[in-house]
Formats: sequence, C-alpha cells, structure tokens
Amino acid sequence: MLAESVLEGLDPEQRAVAEAVKGPVCVLAGAGTGKTRAITHRIAYATLTGVVTPQRVLAVTFTTRAAGELRSRLRQLGAPGVQARTFHAAALRQLGYFWPRVVGGEPPKIIDSKIGLVADAARACRLSFARTELRDLASEIEWAKVTQHRPEDYPAAVARAGRRPPAEIVDVARVYAMYEQLRRERNLLDFEGMLELTAAVLSEHREVANQVREQYRYFVVDEFQDVNPLQKMLLDTWLGDRDDLCVVGDPNQTIYSFTGASPSHLLDFTREHPDAKVIRLVRDYRSTPQVVRLANGVIGQARGSRPTPSLPEGLGGRPLNGYALELIAQRADGPEPVFNEYDDEIAEADDVARQARKLIDEGVPAREIAILFRINAQSETYESALAAADVPYVLRGAERFFERPEVREAVVRLRGAARAGADAETEGMGLIQTVRHVLSGAGFSDRPPEGAGAARARWESLAALAQLAEDMAADNPKAGLTDFVAELEERAAAQHAPPLEGVTLASLHAAKGLEWDAVFLTGLAEGTLPIIYAKTPAQIEEERRLLYVGVTRARVHLALSWALARSPGGARSRRPSRFLDGLTGKTTTHTPPRADRAKRRPAKGPQPCRVCGRPLTAAVERKLGRCEDCPSALNEELLIALKEWRAETAAEQKIPAYVVFTDATLQAIAEHCPESLEDLARIPGVGKVKLDRYGDAVLSLCGY
Repeated sequence: MLAESVLEGLDPEQRAVAEAVKGPVCVLAGAGTGKTRAITHRIAYATLTGVVTPQRVLAVTFTTRAAGELRSRLRQLGAPGVQARTFHAAALRQLGYFWPRVVGGEPPKIIDSKIGLVADAARACRLSFARTELRDLASEIEWAKVTQHRPEDYPAAVARAGRRPPAEIVDVARVYAMYEQLRRERNLLDFEGMLELTAAVLSEHREVANQVREQYRYFVVDEFQDVNPLQKMLLDTWLGDRDDLCVVGDPNQTIYSFTGASPSHLLDFTREHPDAKVIRLVRDYRSTPQVVRLANGVIGQARGSRPTPSLPEGLGGRPLNGYALELIAQRADGPEPVFNEYDDEIAEADDVARQARKLIDEGVPAREIAILFRINAQSETYESALAAADVPYVLRGAERFFERPEVREAVVRLRGAARAGADAETEGMGLIQTVRHVLSGAGFSDRPPEGAGAARARWESLAALAQLAEDMAADNPKAGLTDFVAELEERAAAQHAPPLEGVTLASLHAAKGLEWDAVFLTGLAEGTLPIIYAKTPAQIEEERRLLYVGVTRARVHLALSWALARSPGGARSRRPSRFLDGLTGKTTTHTPPRADRAKRRPAKGPQPCRVCGRPLTAAVERKLGRCEDCPSALNEELLIALKEWRAETAAEQKIPAYVVFTDATLQAIAEHCPESLEDLARIPGVGKVKLDRYGDAVLSLCGY
C-alpha cells in the first residue's frame, strides 16, 4: 500500500517513469514538467517494491543544491538511504576511501579554484595577464580537461571546435602545460583530475571496481544534457557492463557547451542502449498558457532539429534525432507576455525597476521577481535603478547565505535549543513561534529595523530563516524544531539557501533550474542575445536555447525588453534579437517626452548630494538626495505624524510598516514637504500605486 501511494497524484507520463523501475530508461523532460517529481517517485517506488535497496542507489546531479533537493524529497517519500550527490562529491568520497589502499602516501590536496595556480603557471612562462584574463584562462583549461585534450592536443582541438580562446593559442597551450606540471609537483588535484583519477583507480584495480559496483547497482543521472565527456567516462566506469541506468534531460536546455557539456550523450542514448524505454514529459505545470506559447515559439524556430509530435508517445526505443519537446500548458490563463522597446539601457532599467515596484505594491513578493540578463556586467545598471526605486534586490552568486555571521549564530542557537528540548518547553507554540522565539535571542523581531545598512541586512537574514520555518510548517504541520535544524544542516551542506526577500538579479545561465512568478528578460538586442561572439550555427542555436531557458523561468508575468542605444543620447542603432522575429506581437515603445529627458537618471556617475555635492552611493542617501550627515530642513513634527499614520495604516491592512513606506521615504517626504500629488510623485519610493493609495492622506498630513 505504501508503494502504491507513491504513485498517487502523478500524471500518466510521470507514472510511466515511476513504474519503469528497470533500466535502461531515458526521460525527455521539458521545462516545468515535473522531472524531479518523476525521478524521485521512480526511485522511491523501486525501493518500496523491493527492486533495489536504498543503499544501492546513486542519484547524480550537477549542483549541491539539486542534490540536496533530491535527498529531501526522497526522505519524504520513504527512501532516506539513497545517495544523491554531484559527480564531484561522489568521486571525492570514493577516491578518499580507496586512496590509502591502492595508492598510499599523502593524498593530493583538492584545489577549489584554478586561478592562483594558473597565475603561477603564466609567470613561469613569462606571460602577464589581468585577473579577468586569468579567470578566462582557467575556464579554458577546464574545457580542455573535461573534453580530454592534453596541452599538446589543445591547438588542434580549438580549431576543430571553433572556439575563441582567451589568448594566443600557443600561449594558452604553454600555460596549460605549465599548470599541469606545477600541479603535479605540488601534489594538487583539481576537480577534473579528481574525476579522471577516480575513473583510473576503478579501471586499474578490479577489486575496487567490484566493490563500487557492488555498492551501487542502480543509477539515475539528472540533467543528462549537461554531461561532459569526462563525466560520461566516470559514469561508464561505475556502470561496467550493466545497464540499470535512468537518464533525465532536455536538449532544449543545453546551454553549457562552452564548458564541454554535450547533448549528444542524451540524444545518442537509444543508440548506445537500443532496448531503452523512452518517456516524454511535456505537460508544463509551471507556466501559464501564454508563457508556454511563447516558449514553444522560441524553440520551434530552432534550426537543425525536427520537433516531435506534441502528445507523449509513451514507451519505445526509437532514435531521438527529433527531440524538440513542445510543451502543453496545464495552468489557467494569465497575462500575455509584454514586449518593450526603450531609447537606451538607462531608460530600460528604470522602467523595469518601476514595474518591479508596481508588482510588489500589488502583492507579488519581491523574492518571486527576477531580472535576467545575458552577461553579469549588465547587473550594475539594474542595481542602481532598483536602489533608486526603493526595491530590495539580491545578486545571485553573492556571499553564501550560510556563511554569514548572523546565520551561523542563529543555526548554533537553534541547534542548541533543539538539543535542550525547546520543542517540549514551547509545546503548543508550534514550529513557527518556536523558531521565532529562538531567533529573537539573535536580534530578530517582527518588524525590520529603521533605515538600511548592516542592521537591516542582518534582520533580513534572520527573517529568511523565520520564513523557512513557515514554509516547513505549511508542508508538514507535525514538523518540530529538530526537523527544522536537520533541514538547515542539510541546506548548509548543499549551500541551498532559503529565498531572500529581494528581487533576484542573475544571468540567464545562473537562472537555469530556478523559477519565479514574474520574470523580466532584459537586453534582448542583437549583439547581446545572441552574443556578438556567437558565430557558428551551433553557437547561435545555443543562444536561442538560452532565451528559451529564460522564458520558461516565468510562472505568470513575463516581460521582454531591449534598448536601441546604450546611453541616453547615443545612436539608436540596435535592433531586437532575431530570436524574437514573428513573436513580439504588440511592442510598446517607450520614448520619454522631450521635456522629461533632462530629468532622467544619468547613464554614468553617482547622484551628487544636493548639499555638499559629494557622490551618493548608499541607497538611503540617493533617496534623500543628500549625505546622511549633511544638514537638512527636516520637519520633525511631520516625520512623527507620518510614522504614526504609517503604523496605523499597516495595522489596518495587516502588512509590515515598511511596505507602506520605508523610513527613508518618510524622511524624504518630511524634508521636501510636497504641496501636490505631482510633488509627492517626484520623491523616490512613491510610485503610482502608492500615490493612488496613500497620496491624499500624506498631503493631508503635510497640510495640503
């Protein structure tokens, strides 16, 4: 009965995956079709029906976050003993275990980053490179290693692949050779070497291979379109002559070929395993029909692939040469995607920030909004625009959440409280109140602190932990503090941070695997997407797939935009991305009236203080229009009245006070004393929605 319950709630194709408990199996899973749900239920069903014991299963994925998600779901499904790891984590564990037996001596030290060693290698070759160039060289060496090309093979490999090396080919080959020499001399091992050495140990020592193959008999590999040749070699070594393998992937989301990933392993799976079952997941549960229609339109124009029929074809071992999955939306209708054209990038960023502010005012949580771009260098413009619009934001890839001092302190407190039996002491309070009670000792309160800065950042970190407790309680009302601490420790090990309350800024590559209620795809102009460096047909098609990934991140709201010029007043010579041809429908062109253009945020340079002229860098200072320590004409009585009104309004509407207006906005109002709605609208943080909602009340307090 327990095994059968695992199958409940699955759609017909997901159930087919779950019931295909013997390999080889290939699952072609489109974006938002529930692939993680399908494969975790497959593993759980196989273990609960006795096909395999949990300890004999190895589920492999590409990020520690994804591995943590797999373990969490499998634990909930009754299969807690399954090993879910990244390729590197699995290899490191095996290598560390067998090293004393088969090699002996001091094991090599694993290096997290190649850049330092690449710098030493460049100096040894009497070559000089900037920090960014060293990073690009490290990435190029990584590509050469995962594609199994030695330094002497590198020039020919680059020519065959049509790559654009970061330096002269001869120089890259020299640095690569010296890098390998220094690595061996210093007894160091990089991640690629770790995979290669693990495969070599298994190949050269039969007793090791037998032990590993006895331990792991049942393999599942997620995101199989991202497997590179080195990872495929290790997987084949693990398997030996067996074929109990389930692979899951989507060729339409192949966006990492520049790192050596290849969809050929997925597309050739039925050639390598002629008797493989092939199951297609095409029911999209993530996005509205409007978003799905656009996604299908983007990928439907791809060249070099013939779309398969829309409806799933069930099981069968036919070749996968026609692989483009056409998604079928399962959600209710939503708004149509919008297409916006702007005069320049500053206007684009300012309006995107305004729209984000509007969504937040309308009830969309900031953490459910993302602004995505092609390259990381584009983020700075959006950081400035969001700060000016009083919109909180989070840079994906910034400081790791669980390494923040306040988070480490909070986890220690929660762990200690769990050991001391805080659940029993606070019986009846529930998980949410228990966690909030413990976090209060670390400085957490129901309301955020006044202003911005370090105190606000600390509060937001603790608030993220409190929100995580609410999410866990909603999923499992019986969860206690011990369960919550276990979840935190697992997330910390996987660097799976809870969502922070801020609009996400991320590159399209970094957004893969994530989703939001509202997504802004920005900078969609020729030369940016596709990027100017994409020359070959294969490279162009990968750029198209990158746009497809971006579109499929959105659940409900989707906006796509581009600018005709980089800076205000620049030549308006850009054109929209070719990938949007025939898909844009009605495009809104945003050209500000001539009289308003001089008032717009400048393209470069920070806003000056209106008192002393010093450049303003902090968001609160930009909102006030002056340095925090510069004199101001603050009406203190008005500020007190505004804060009292805000507290009453927030209580009536049952929302945090800062959602009405932030402290900085209230202070700016008290300094400017606006005399009309037009004056009030000029203050940063007072958008149209807030103007309509609170404008008359604020002006009344100001005496007008």
